[in-house]
Amino acid sequence: MAAVQRIVVENAAIATVDAEDTEHADGHVVLAGNRIESVGAGRAPEGLQNVVRRIDATGHLVTPGLVNTHHHFYQWITRGLATDHNLFDWLVALYPTWARIDERMVRAAAQGSLAMMARGGVTTAMDHHYVFPRDSGDLSGAIIGAARDMGVRFTLARGSMDRSEKDGGLPPDFAVETLDGALAATEETVVQHHDASFDAMTQVAVAPCSPFSVSTELMSQGAELARRLGVRLHTHGSETVEEEKFCHELFGMGPTDYFESTGWLGEDVWMAHCVHMNDSDIDAFARTRTGVAHCPSSNARLAAGIARVPDMLAAGVPVGLGVDGTASNESGELHTELRNALLINRLGAHREAALNARQALRLGTFGGAQVLGRAAQIGSLEPGKLADLVLWKLDTLAHASIADPVTALVFGAAAPVTASFVNGRQIVENGRLSTVDEDAVARSTREEARRLARIAAQG
Repeated sequence: MAAVQRIVVENAAIATVDAEDTEHADGHVVLAGNRIESVGAGRAPEGLQNVVRRIDATGHLVTPGLVNTHHHFYQWITRGLATDHNLFDWLVALYPTWARIDERMVRAAAQGSLAMMARGGVTTAMDHHYVFPRDSGDLSGAIIGAARDMGVRFTLARGSMDRSEKDGGLPPDFAVETLDGALAATEETVVQHHDASFDAMTQVAVAPCSPFSVSTELMSQGAELARRLGVRLHTHGSETVEEEKFCHELFGMGPTDYFESTGWLGEDVWMAHCVHMNDSDIDAFARTRTGVAHCPSSNARLAAGIARVPDMLAAGVPVGLGVDGTASNESGELHTELRNALLINRLGAHREAALNARQALRLGTFGGAQVLGRAAQIGSLEPGKLADLVLWKLDTLAHASIADPVTALVFGAAAPVTASFVNGRQIVENGRLSTVDEDAVARSTREEARRLARIAAQG
């Protein structure tokens, strides 16, 4: 076997986000193949063999790669629509368009979503895809292929809906699946694509869309399927007051109690949003180690409210950050969510004590790894973990006068990414993707957005 190749990063500020929040004002990271070999203060150890590259990271902060825990890639080609709506009105406005997506559109949208995140420091992405119109092609394969080409570590949350307009739901009838069809297609996706290995680049979760778009049978049988296959579970939960009212009217209980009744609380589960949670709900999530994907920009865009993130963290609930779909967060960037999570939570009851810069960075890195069930492999810079890391340039006009680099990254303007590594492979160089042609991706997303708009207009 060929000797393992090493990459040495030196002269950088380093935030490891390990259990002790270890930081180095001037330190090094050594990558050996797809693993982190060493992290520490000062220069790298002498006598390293087979060093193929040395990076002088003066003026940079090195962090773990960002981990996105909630997204809907297909929405990249419906950005900028229904901009003054709450969640239910927004869904009603957009489902007639979303119901016309096909494989070509979904692949272009996935490329656009992934490209925007990757060039902004995301090394692990996820997509909750739940719209499968009849005869639309291999949508899951298109999404997974786009992530593979981008070089990003990826979790596909294979979603589903079986409650259409005729059942009192929101999507058109032809845009949902049957109960048996959704379960069978989900199982096929897991069997075909899920990799359970330590350094897996692709994993799959079972992910019925939400309580108001799926039947109770799909929720409960989906949970049974996930646990039989040994994969994680994901859905939307407690996003709006309207959802809570819906659950009480239809099921005679609130969302958290409904989730528990269908097997949807547990350390293998994470929920998106969780904005409207009372003390009992938070206690239930903490007791069961159910995770939360906090999406501050989307929650604000749809006027859903402010999630009680400080209370969740204090109770021991695992919390990560999510971009959410770009029809409700048009920027599509996760690094801006570090800042938005901190600022929006300070508008809540805890005010200036809600979150600090290091807590925000932890949400976007180790917290996300916890939520995706990958905290043993990613989310912090520690020897033996996978080589997913980002070099943020902090010596330009935007940040140079901020002494503390973590404060600069979180409180300051969006920092340029000089380099981003996934599994030891560089995917971003000087703010540009090195695995795909950004301009070609922009053209294809524009073309597919226009094609979808034409098809939707024809009805």
